[in-house]
Amino acid sequence: MAINKTINKSTKSHGAMRNCIEYVLREDKTNRGLVYVTGPFSADEITYDSVYQSFLEEKKLWGKDSGRMYAHNIISWHKEENLTLQQAFAFGKEFVEKWFDGFQTLIGVHKDRDHVHLHLVTNTVSYEDGHKLHNSKKDLERMKEMTNQMCVERGLTVAQKGKDFHGNDLEEGHVRAWSKDKYHLLLNDQKKSHVAECALAVMETREQSCSKEEFVKGMAIRGWRTTWTDSRKNITFENEYGKKVRDSNISKTFQMDVSKEGLLNEFERQAEIREHAARRKRANSGESQFEEAMGTTDRELEEYYREVKAAIAGSTTGTSNNDSGEGRFAKDSGRGQEIIQGKIKGATDFKSEFGEGKENFDGERISLKERLGVCQQEAGKREEERKLDEQTYTRTRGRSR
Repeated sequence: MAINKTINKSTKSHGAMRNCIEYVLREDKTNRGLVYVTGPFSADEITYDSVYQSFLEEKKLWGKDSGRMYAHNIISWHKEENLTLQQAFAFGKEFVEKWFDGFQTLIGVHKDRDHVHLHLVTNTVSYEDGHKLHNSKKDLERMKEMTNQMCVERGLTVAQKGKDFHGNDLEEGHVRAWSKDKYHLLLNDQKKSHVAECALAVMETREQSCSKEEFVKGMAIRGWRTTWTDSRKNITFENEYGKKVRDSNISKTFQMDVSKEGLLNEFERQAEIREHAARRKRANSGESQFEEAMGTTDRELEEYYREVKAAIAGSTTGTSNNDSGEGRFAKDSGRGQEIIQGKIKGATDFKSEFGEGKENFDGERISLKERLGVCQQEAGKREEERKLDEQTYTRTRGRSR
């Protein structure tokens, strides 16, 4: 997996060009067998001074000793890539011949890291016709494509966006930064990074928000003011110290989608989760109320049966002193049943759950045994209705889940 990166630091001074050449040729990083200069170069030995003077002479020859002095590229491979230093050196020479044809270029392979990488320092003035080197955005994209093609030809892996060396998806939160200094800063727990702090606040807040308004309030609680308007492409976060972070910066650095569209999709998902939890809570609450209602009905039936049995026992043994009374009956308007409750000599008076007793339509009185039969039939109907209600509730709850 080869990564070809163009360094964007200031390159408009002689000192910067000299320092860059000196760094590439440091003895603790490379050796004579891993360095090379393309184009006109008459010195017997490749040193930072001889390369610098050769570049400078070419610029003065064409009268272009100002402006951008040099271009600096780094091609690096993953530490697990099966590539030797000599193979990397050959890769660099071929790349320079194809891409920087007509320009002096210093090639230096470094061996001081756990991964192989090489540096290319190119004179911006062509030794063929004196024109200045210029790489547009499209040129950089073509440079990337050519690097990948050279890797394919050599059987090396090709870098894929959002993938690691083995082709697996990068996990959310994986640190990725084009700047070396920024990358090491984010990985160093000893130093605080406002970018990392903002990313953490965004991750926590989006998991607790179901709307844009909730998200903005949540970020404010965590010390970040959010600027989210339709007229701007990006969302901007700003802390109390005036440090600003864009959503695009967080997305690229930490491999997580916190764009407007990405956050709105997450809000919708969180709203569904919240609604599902609410439905489940309501279902559990309804189940408890139903069970409580069923328990109340069972207790009422048990109490009713005890009263009826007590009345039968009283009429049989004649233990009551009440030997006369007017008949009473109750009419259950809900079920259309008339329950006649009479006072019989020796029977204990009690009030039915169906209400105050009155005479029946025929003005007759019925015995307690007859009333018991009617009550038992009524109780049976009620029990069947209870079971039917319970089955209906169970089916309904199953569908809601």
